[in-house]
Amino acid sequence: MPISPRFSPWLRWAGLLALSALLTVTLEILRLPAGLMLGPMLAGIVFALRGAELSVPRRPFLFAQAVVGSMIGSGIDPAIGADLLAHGALFAALILGVIALSASLGWLLARTRVLPGTAAVWGASPGAAAAMTLMAGAHGADARLVAFMQYWRVVLVVLSASLIGWVAGGPLLPLPLATTAAWLAPPTPGLGLTALLVGCGLLCARWRGLPAGALLVPLLLAAVLRDGFGLRPDLPPWLLTASYALIGWRIGLGFTPAILGHVARALPRVTAAILTQIALCAGLGAALAALTGIDLLTAILATSPGGADSIAIIASSLPVDLSFVMALQTLRLIVVILVSPRLAGVIARRFEARAEDQS
Repeated sequence: MPISPRFSPWLRWAGLLALSALLTVTLEILRLPAGLMLGPMLAGIVFALRGAELSVPRRPFLFAQAVVGSMIGSGIDPAIGADLLAHGALFAALILGVIALSASLGWLLARTRVLPGTAAVWGASPGAAAAMTLMAGAHGADARLVAFMQYWRVVLVVLSASLIGWVAGGPLLPLPLATTAAWLAPPTPGLGLTALLVGCGLLCARWRGLPAGALLVPLLLAAVLRDGFGLRPDLPPWLLTASYALIGWRIGLGFTPAILGHVARALPRVTAAILTQIALCAGLGAALAALTGIDLLTAILATSPGGADSIAIIASSLPVDLSFVMALQTLRLIVVILVSPRLAGVIARRFEARAEDQS
């Protein structure tokens, strides 16, 4: 049953919050990784499909990304640099392999006309969703289809990674939400450092030449401050919970009835293609584990195609090498930002030229 537009936005947000809390508690009882993000994401999908007409504004979403970036950076092990140098050629091959697989998938979807025009080419890029959506629109592709494909992949990556972690990850790490004392703890000087990191991330996010700056800048600064000066941001439970919810809502609320109606016929084939992409990237992760001795779950999360902030939240709740996962995810995100728009543009121009020749 659709949600009546007569309900005020406040009532709709209250309903979304209540359903998110119910789903989050259920997922936490089931000990599913990243329940704090999955609950709001699933609730957002339910409300979006019922026509709730809600959305997370850009600034709160960037704030949440900056908080997650600060969390990742404060947990990065400085020894990861030596591992990256020792296996530099292998990691470069894996990163380029993920990009090549994704580009091939986009080319195949475009060639078989699963989605109209060149939307599939841009939508298949493994990360940098906002940048790819904007550039796709500038090149004449349907930005709605590109955004749908990008965020539908994030949903499927999150669900599959959480299920893999649930089945194979063993006991989850303790959450910072376990005690009332943790929620009521007084502010510490580290909270000021958190505010500084988040502020830097928000400022850098205004520079359009740096997609994902809200995530990457706090991540890098937190890592430098921890390793060079012994300073760590304070990330209280209420702040992490709110940030996870904002990211989950941002993903879930994007699945409006209008967009899904626009892609209804292509949805099964797009879903199958994305699941194939996830499986192939997991195969690359298995190869990485076999060649380096890294545990399989860490390797699979590290090679997962896109959604660096979501993967960070999942990895932080599992007994995996978070530093390794985020080092490879961050490196790939940077390469995707530099390479994928140009690669997608080249493929898109070839398809446009072929379409003109055939017309």
